Amino acid sequence: MMAQVAIVGGGPAGLSTALFTEKNGLDTVVFDTDETWLHKAHLFNYLGIDSIDGTEFLEQAREQVDGFGVDRHQDEEVTDVERDGDGFRVVTDDDEYEADYVVLATGADRDLAEHLGCDFTDDDVVDANLSMETSVEDAYATGAMVRNQEWEAVISAGDGGAAALDILSKEKGEHFHDFDTPEDAD
Repeated sequence: MMAQVAIVGGGPAGLSTALFTEKNGLDTVVFDTDETWLHKAHLFNYLGIDSIDGTEFLEQAREQVDGFGVDRHQDEEVTDVERDGDGFRVVTDDDEYEADYVVLATGADRDLAEHLGCDFTDDDVVDANLSMETSVEDAYATGAMVRNQEWEAVISAGDGGAAALDILSKEKGEHFHDFDTPEDAD
């Protein structure tokens, strides 16, 4: 199977990336083992949300990305990601997939990034630029993978959005902004 964007991880970072990329016309697949720390959280500090259980937040986020047509593989674990020509090969126990871009959103589990050959910082986190791109071109890392102890759902979602906008900018050939306006806006 071929997708333009393959995302490993279905927490805030992965689902945020998927929302932006699929919404803007890129064929997106998400692999989600549902092992996110968010199930242990209750969000009081997520902008725009007064109070929500982490599991309920994830259910709503999944419904939102599903509504845009994201190909979400629930409970399909990625066992390997490797460079394959100009793209990537994503391997699961069930199948192999090809993608032009890969976004790693696996929390503090950095094993896939290490195997892919991503550079790490002296703090032993994945080295990524402000657009979340790693030293491996077209491979992105988000959330706890790139941060030493700064693990917040809202930060992870922002990292996913940054990765998505960079991918969309590359695909469109110019800086891309996902800015929706209502029909009746002045």
